Amino acid sequence: MFFKFKSYFYFLSKSTNQHGVHSPFVFSLITKCFYKKNSKETITRFLNYKNNLLSNTQIISITDFGAGSKVFKSNQRQISKIAKYAGITKKRAFLLSRIVTYFKPKNILEIGTSLGISTTAMHLGNENTQITSLEGCPETAAVAQQQFDQHQFSNINLVVGNFNTTLEKSVKNQQFDLIYFDGNHQKEATLQYFETCIQSAHNDSVFIFDDIHWSKEMEIAWQEIKKHPSVTVSIDTYQWGIVFFRKEQEKEHFTIRV
Repeated sequence: MFFKFKSYFYFLSKSTNQHGVHSPFVFSLITKCFYKKNSKETITRFLNYKNNLLSNTQIISITDFGAGSKVFKSNQRQISKIAKYAGITKKRAFLLSRIVTYFKPKNILEIGTSLGISTTAMHLGNENTQITSLEGCPETAAVAQQQFDQHQFSNINLVVGNFNTTLEKSVKNQQFDLIYFDGNHQKEATLQYFETCIQSAHNDSVFIFDDIHWSKEMEIAWQEIKKHPSVTVSIDTYQWGIVFFRKEQEKEHFTIRV
C-alpha cells in the first residue's frame, strides 16, 4: 500500500494538463479526447452492461495465469464482486471508449477480457471496430460471451486459452490499430507480450498498458517499454501507459493528469 501512495504522489509531482504540452499531436489528444465527455447513449449502454454483472450472484471458479488478485483470497468468486472490485472503473472505461472513438481503429486486440467490461467500452466507442479479445479463464470467458450475446454485440471474437499460445497466433500476419494490455501484471510477461505484439504494430498503432504502477516490477517494465527504439511518444496517466510508434514524431514522454 505504501508503494502505491509513494508512486502516486511522485506521479502528481511530475504530471501536467494540456497547458504544459507543446506537442500538437498530444495536445489534440488531451483536449479532443481525454477531457471530452461521452455521449449519454454510450454511458447508458455501458452502465446497463455493468449493472447486469453487478446483480449477478453466481459463483465461478477462476483460472489465473497472471499476478493474482490483491482483493480476492480464493479462486471461487462471485461475478458481482469481480465486476465491482476487479473490473475497469467507470472513469477509465469511459476514457477507453473515447480513445476508440478518437482514433477510429479498425482492428483492436485486447489481452485480458475478464467479464468483458473494457471490451464493451471499446465496442461502444466504435461498433464497426473488429475486436479480438483474449481470455485465459474459461468460466470468466463464458460469462463475457453470454453478456455479449445478450446485449447483441457483434464484431467481437473471444479467444480462450493461455496467452502464451493464443497471443502468438492472434498477431501472426495481422496488424492491429490498438492493443489493450490487461492480462498479466508481471514484468516479464508484460515485456514478452509487448515484444510479441510489436510485429503487429504500424506507424499509427496505439498500445495501452493497464496498471503500470501496480508494483515496482511493473514500473520497471513500463520504463523499458518507453525506452524501446520503436516507441516515439509515451504518455503516463498513472493508471495507464500509452505508447505510439509515429516515426514523424520526436521521442518524447508525457505525464498527464486525466
